[in-house]
Amino acid sequence: MRRHLFILIMVCMVSAAFGQKQVDRVSIDCFGEIMEHRFDSPVSVDMEHPVMEEHIQAYCRNMANPAFEQLVQKLKEFKEKNRLDDWLYYQIIRRVADQIAPKSADYTLYTLYKWHLLSLSGYDAILSYSRGKILFYVLSSENVYNIPIRNEGGKSYVCLNYHDYGSIDFTSQVFRRIDIPVLGARHAFSYSVSSIPDLQKTSSEKELNFTYNNAEYHFKIKLNPSISAYFKNYPTTDYEKHFNIPMSGGTYNSLIPALRKYIRGMSVKDGVDFLLHFTRYSFLFKPDTERYGMDKINSPEMTLLSDYSDCEDRVSLFYFLVKELYDLPMIVVVYPKHVSIAVHFDKAFGRTIEYNGKRFTICEPTPQKKDLKLGEMMPEFRNQRFEIAFAYEPASSH
Repeated sequence: MRRHLFILIMVCMVSAAFGQKQVDRVSIDCFGEIMEHRFDSPVSVDMEHPVMEEHIQAYCRNMANPAFEQLVQKLKEFKEKNRLDDWLYYQIIRRVADQIAPKSADYTLYTLYKWHLLSLSGYDAILSYSRGKILFYVLSSENVYNIPIRNEGGKSYVCLNYHDYGSIDFTSQVFRRIDIPVLGARHAFSYSVSSIPDLQKTSSEKELNFTYNNAEYHFKIKLNPSISAYFKNYPTTDYEKHFNIPMSGGTYNSLIPALRKYIRGMSVKDGVDFLLHFTRYSFLFKPDTERYGMDKINSPEMTLLSDYSDCEDRVSLFYFLVKELYDLPMIVVVYPKHVSIAVHFDKAFGRTIEYNGKRFTICEPTPQKKDLKLGEMMPEFRNQRFEIAFAYEPASSH
């Protein structure tokens, strides 16, 4: 069963000379599994804040220390053992860096150690600086929206820490790259998340209720709020990446078998309609602008964790449920101010959209002014232009 990572990172330190601290070991408690790395001798960490571009460059060059390379090797082994994708591995690096140079004490140093550890891990990461602000980028060929992209030598670098500043006026503030080559740092970063290690601690229960065909249904699912911390700053990328982030084992095993029990014996059409009503009426609606002040797409599990969700979040969850329980072809339909989804059945019915030679029946998982059936849509969307943002085709149908 997939396991989601819950880590407690502890760095034991003793005080040294003024302006420095010493780190003698790093210990990671991962749901009972301890990963500990002891440095051969305590590592001195200079806590003097570099305040100018040339000072930052000199500081980074002085960070070269075989002790950190040994630490990174241990972290990479941990990454491989737990099948962590780049995003979750970066969350470990963030926590390690925060212990070496706490973010709350000195943001610049914290960012420099994130850059250092990620670069030593083999990723092509760069820094840029302007008037007290430091931006941290990593090479990525994937689509990422609403955060800065820096183009260098025909390559695209995505900013990893823009959220910490809220917003930056790049027309009035020019950032210059701090050129610090790191041997072997050439790998691109991916935002795909293909597995979630289990979080066995701090789990909670959430009750979900909805009505279908005049009958009331009640579900108690297991959730782990720690998931939110790992995806709090996950950026907006393509729908395919958000929708295919898997659920942690505890949540999956408390929800999918329960849904499967209720749809057993139903036709495919009725079963999909049941999942549609579950997604539509088990959560309260609230747009992202009111919740976050910006557009944000939740993964299926993040939708379950939230008390409120919008149209994209519900499409994310409905897509996941249909894929897991029926594995039917689907398309994500994007209107100017709305997102919906359509499912391919053996026999098309209701209002459909033709795509790649197949007819897909509209399935609206977001509450509307009336209780829409499969194949129904609100009149205001019937003549609106739309685009197909993502199409899922089961492997068995290829």
